[in-house]
Amino acid sequence: MDYRDLQEKTDAELQLLLAEKRIAVKDLRFKAASGQLKSVREIRATRQLIARLLTLLNNRQKK
Repeated sequence: MDYRDLQEKTDAELQLLLAEKRIAVKDLRFKAASGQLKSVREIRATRQLIARLLTLLNNRQKK
């Protein structure tokens, strides 16, 4: 999901997606710790998406 797709979503949708991705990061960390996760890059990609969501939400609040 790129930044343009995120800009088209409403604040409520972004908040919901943010909550889902935070849960996903927690699950990915547990899988990585137990050795079930094959690609650790998924954690990084999810964290970057969370940062994009937070940046977009903060920019909208400032306007």
